[in-house]
Amino acid sequence: MLFLETTLKGAYLIDPEPRVDPRGLFARTFCVEEFKAHGLNVFVSQCNLSLNFKRGTLRGLHYQVSPESETKLVRCTAGAIFDVIVDLRPDSSTYLGHCCIELTSENRRMLYIPGMFAHGFQTLVNDTEVFYQMGSSYIPACQHGLRYDDPTLDIKWPIPVTEIADKDLAWPLLETSQHARSSL
Repeated sequence: MLFLETTLKGAYLIDPEPRVDPRGLFARTFCVEEFKAHGLNVFVSQCNLSLNFKRGTLRGLHYQVSPESETKLVRCTAGAIFDVIVDLRPDSSTYLGHCCIELTSENRRMLYIPGMFAHGFQTLVNDTEVFYQMGSSYIPACQHGLRYDDPTLDIKWPIPVTEIADKDLAWPLLETSQHARSSL
C-alpha cells in the first residue's frame, strides 16, 4: 500500500497497489501494520455503505465532535465521487483548509480522514457506491455539519447538485454561526 499525505496534515490518499495477473487482480485494502507505521488510527468500530442513485448527489459535510470524533477510511466501490475533507482542528496550520480528491471504482484509491475533519462527497455518475470504515460509532448528539456551499470554505463542486438532504442544507454558515465555530 502506498500512503500519500494530502495537503492537509494527517489525511492520506492510499493507493492499494493492485497486483494483476492472468487470473485478475489482488489488492490489500487494510493492513494494521502499515497504518500503524504511518501513525494512523487502526481501530474500526463501524462500517457503512452508501448507495447513491443520481449523478450530482451531495452528502455532507459531516463531522463528529469529542468525545467521539471520527476517523474514516473511505473508498468508492462503484462509480465515482468528488471527495472533500475540511480540517477543523483549530491548532492546525491548515485550519478550515480543504482538499478535494476523485475516488473511483477504477482507481481503487482510498482516503484516510483523521478525527476533527468534516467530510462530504458528490457523485459523478449514477449508481455510485461508497464504503466507509469508521474509527468510532455514530453518536447523533455528537454529529455536526458544515454547509457544502459555505462561502468561507469556497469549495468548487464539479457539477450542479441534483440531490441533497434537507439536514445538509440546514447546517449553519461558519460566518454567522457561533454554534458552528464553538462546536469545533
